[in-house]
Amino acid sequence: MTGQKTPTRTTLVLSVLFVGAFVMGCAEMLVVGLLDLIAADLAVSVPAAGALVTANALGLVIGGPLLTLLTTRLDRRVVLLGSLTVFVLANLLPALVADYPAFVAVRVVIGGAQGLFIAAAMVTATSIVPPEQTGRAMALVISGFAMSSAVGLPVGTLLGQAVGWRGSFAGVVAIGAVVLVVSSIVLPWVPTSPGSRALGQARHAFAPRVLALLALCCLIFVAIQSALTYLVPFLTRVTGVSGSLVGAYLAVYGVATAIGSYAGGRFADAGAPRALIIGTIGVAASLLAMYVFGPNALIVALAVLGVGLFGMGMAPSLQHRVVSLAGPGAPLASSLPASAVNAGIAIGSIAGGFAITAGGVRAAVVTGAIVAAAAVAAAWATSFLKPATVTAPPGPTAVAARSATH
Repeated sequence: MTGQKTPTRTTLVLSVLFVGAFVMGCAEMLVVGLLDLIAADLAVSVPAAGALVTANALGLVIGGPLLTLLTTRLDRRVVLLGSLTVFVLANLLPALVADYPAFVAVRVVIGGAQGLFIAAAMVTATSIVPPEQTGRAMALVISGFAMSSAVGLPVGTLLGQAVGWRGSFAGVVAIGAVVLVVSSIVLPWVPTSPGSRALGQARHAFAPRVLALLALCCLIFVAIQSALTYLVPFLTRVTGVSGSLVGAYLAVYGVATAIGSYAGGRFADAGAPRALIIGTIGVAASLLAMYVFGPNALIVALAVLGVGLFGMGMAPSLQHRVVSLAGPGAPLASSLPASAVNAGIAIGSIAGGFAITAGGVRAAVVTGAIVAAAAVAAAWATSFLKPATVTAPPGPTAVAARSATH
């Protein structure tokens, strides 16, 4: 399939990568919507069931980059098919016979497979499109995960309530198996450059300029998650929203993230550094508005919309900049933004919790606004960073690195 880059074939490959990301995102988020059912069935507390979310995140944060490093020399098609296979087989356990300890362990494995898939999907997507469409190709993969929160999570939750939480995971396994079969037919061969070695990629992927962008990525999601982790209590206690209206606000956020992640690809192609500055300003302004006008239901709805649009709208630009600055280390660096995002989510949730303990639920929102203001400064400072001048060998790896610098 190498060299067959007709528009139809390219669209088909990108569609498969999108659906693969969507299914993996659904598997990650299902636990959030089914916590009570899982806790009751496995005879554990709700906080203990919540550890399943943490286990998946740890697998992604640590396992994703590690597995990507270990598979550096393999063709990206092999890596994608391998990660999908592990994902399907690992999700069979909770679907069929999992007890709690096994479920926690397998969630770490699933997170690692997810991180590996993200990195390989990014390299594959950017290798089959023109350089000026790099950001949009990345955005399509990212929007698969965003769409899983907006659509897959509520649908999976309803399915779990109807047929049991194991039934939802069985559905994920079935769809994942179909994606695996289609992928084996559709995905192109994307070999890594012969001159590219794991240690060489790591040297470029973990260069100070790349770490600076990863820090910005983490900071952005610390700001967002400090507030949004506690959005429901904010809505009920400050805004005065309850019942089905709370679900409407959550739906607004989910749809906004899906739209933002997809549309953000064009802004990444037009100028990723500028998009990050504008995006961080948008998040900071939205969180500030949520804090100042907390009792106003309409303004809070617009603020939630803004956080989703600007926050996830920056995701393609963050990926674009990290890959660009990594140069020859692009294949490995592709796995790092997801790790930084999940680290930011974890830190933000903790920071918001401390803020609530100290000053009430509104303190979590103002904490997010303050961190977002710091992210604006960081986005401006990192906009001056440039990729190192490196002569990359020809091949798909070089194409990915070169196209990302557009």
